[in-house]
Amino acid sequence: MKKHLFIAAFLAAASPVAAFAQDGAGTEATAPDGSPAYGIEPYVGVLGGYHSFDRDSEFGVLPGRGKMNGALVSGVAGLNIPLGAAFVGVEGNAAKGFDDIEWEYGVKGRLGARAGDSGLIYASAGYQWVNGKRGFSDRKDWIYGLGVEVGPRDIGLGGVTSNSGVRLRLQVDTYDFDSLRPMAGVIVHF
Repeated sequence: MKKHLFIAAFLAAASPVAAFAQDGAGTEATAPDGSPAYGIEPYVGVLGGYHSFDRDSEFGVLPGRGKMNGALVSGVAGLNIPLGAAFVGVEGNAAKGFDDIEWEYGVKGRLGARAGDSGLIYASAGYQWVNGKRGFSDRKDWIYGLGVEVGPRDIGLGGVTSNSGVRLRLQVDTYDFDSLRPMAGVIVHF
């Protein structure tokens, strides 16, 4: 009985893959945006945002300064591995901070789905180093996040940029669930 249930579950899971492969029969399988459905997709980008830590975070509160926070300008580089309608990836970041933050840098993995003509919806997790200034010590811990990328075709600019791979990214991360780090910027996929 268990063997039959296993076979039924395998066939149910494999049927969307077979249908996807059948759609690309005779041609190379593609994603909704026309890019290859499988392969490696490198990217780079520039983001800006603000990192605000809670008063009870590991950075604590300094007398006369309050809690740690500051604006950020971040560069990111990574690669996605498309898996049909889904993708996995890895990304590194380095951010110059202002106010209480000197630098931030880290690496995280991403897992998500392709959406619309050229968009992505994803969750991420990784490790982040935060270098404080003005009395705040340097720390490192886990970072978690959610994000979305929309391409030109998703926001009505397909004729302006064609298939250049430029996407607008909106994301929010949290450093060990003790902060909010909303970021927005431009990502260029190759």
